[in-house]
Amino acid sequence: MLFKGSVVMKFITYRITGIFLCLLLLCLQNSVFAASAHEIPEIVTTVSPITNIVQNIGGKHIKVTGIVPDGTDSHTFEPIPSDIKILRAADMIIVNGLDLELPTLKLARKVKRPETSILQLGNLTLKEADWQYDFSFPREHGHPNPHLWLNIELVMRYAEIIKDNLITLDPANKAHYQENTATYLTKLKKLDQAIFNCIETIPQNNRKLVTYHDSFAYFAPRYGMTVIAAIQPSDFSEPGPQEVISIIKQIRETGVPAIFGSEVFPSKVMKQIAREAKAKFIDQLSDDELPAGPNNSFIGMMAGNMITMTEALGGNPTCMANIDASNIAF
Repeated sequence: MLFKGSVVMKFITYRITGIFLCLLLLCLQNSVFAASAHEIPEIVTTVSPITNIVQNIGGKHIKVTGIVPDGTDSHTFEPIPSDIKILRAADMIIVNGLDLELPTLKLARKVKRPETSILQLGNLTLKEADWQYDFSFPREHGHPNPHLWLNIELVMRYAEIIKDNLITLDPANKAHYQENTATYLTKLKKLDQAIFNCIETIPQNNRKLVTYHDSFAYFAPRYGMTVIAAIQPSDFSEPGPQEVISIIKQIRETGVPAIFGSEVFPSKVMKQIAREAKAKFIDQLSDDELPAGPNNSFIGMMAGNMITMTEALGGNPTCMANIDASNIAF
């Protein structure tokens, strides 16, 4: 009888212990879920234009963290240890793609939660047959030019992709994302038309671009410009003497009135090239650094670029006068 009682007591003990363990595991699972769930979706982005576009579409219903500091060379950016925590907490990671953020992508895939999606906007926007290769991004290196966001038509596609994926992530705020996207697309359409208007004011023979970095490969064919040359080689160094001589010759032969640099890509050699080629040197063009002040937005960056470019090439910079560069509230 004692033996049977001991067996019964052990059985009861095991059952209680089993139930306790199950409850403990359930609590742990709920705790893990609670740690990974957020009141509003946390979105991690990379370069400033992408960050700003996502902010305008998501508005107050998302939290956006851009991990590439404004004014940083996005091609050479390497994520830092503190970015691991940011990427691990993300509910969605949105990058430009087309090999722009390879170190960040590699880290994100290692540390992100299994349910966190990664959007590569450029890869979802353009077919591989439409990727551009050029001096800074030669085909033999296998990495296409990633600067799609300077073509506003392509940015409109970015906006639709972002909207659709935010709705999938957070369907409760579908109407909000749709409304913000409609407002933002209206702003982008006005910007797109204004850029065409700017280019039309530039004398036909001056619609030529020489830039430090090959950022305008998707911009130029959209708006009727021709990229003559880029100064920076594919390894992101300064050009060698033979390359400098060749570029000076191109500028002289084509009659380019101005060449464009950027504060993000400081280059002493550009002043030399401009002087030798008898062209103006303008160092205020930006491909991913947003302006300070009230126009601190992607649209503000593009409007500033067009004012600078149009004036330097002999056009009328008032073409951007009616552009609203303000952000949708976020």
